[in-house]
Amino acid sequence: MNLLKGKVALVTGANRGIGRAIALGMAKEGADIAFTDLAIDDNTKSLEAELAALGIKGKGYASNAASYEETGKVVQEIVAEFGTVDILVNNAGITKDTLLMRMTEEQWDAEINVNLKTVFNFTKVVQMVMLKAKSGSIINISSVVGVAGNAGQANYSASKAGIIGFTKSIAKEVGSRNIRCNALAPGFIITEMTGKLPDDVREAWIKAIPLRRGGTPEDVANACIFLGSDLSSYISGQVINVCGAMQT
Repeated sequence: MNLLKGKVALVTGANRGIGRAIALGMAKEGADIAFTDLAIDDNTKSLEAELAALGIKGKGYASNAASYEETGKVVQEIVAEFGTVDILVNNAGITKDTLLMRMTEEQWDAEINVNLKTVFNFTKVVQMVMLKAKSGSIINISSVVGVAGNAGQANYSASKAGIIGFTKSIAKEVGSRNIRCNALAPGFIITEMTGKLPDDVREAWIKAIPLRRGGTPEDVANACIFLGSDLSSYISGQVINVCGAMQT
């Protein structure tokens, strides 16, 4: 199938993990892929090679997504190279988990700047391209922690909950111009980050999931493909949990 043939997708934070799976998944459905991360490294080059092997146009860009100025510059470069942006996936994010009593101001600010402000930056800049085209799909990666909260993650939860409120507001702002905005809330996804957890902690998480397994980055990518495609043309302002019924 070529659900995204003829479309250009921009994915932030795509050098590894969920972002990389989203870029590859969308490319397999025919989309040209522009992706960003903090720096151009070996992961960037290998992803570019994988994208090229799929027969689509793919290019990585170094950008600090938390900087509004840098965001404006990189989107300008992407539009000059690709012509437009049809799908924006705001995926860039970090975690600095600790209990509030131990949390530093730096740990709080870092989460808000990287997880929430990046969504503001890219959505604000890219929406201008979409408004001119009178078409577009914006997909923001939140978390089930943003839906339900989690002890030891007050900063992460706040940033991801903020993404949900932002998503619902933007959907109402730009809907009249045929632009959709939705959020995905992944649960326990098996990535490099969760792979570092002790076995007993990982097993406890999985036992708490009704489907009895952790999700894969490809599970999240498949939901992104759906929201980026015309199959979801009447879906906007929604939060879709990708969590195996961990949060209902």
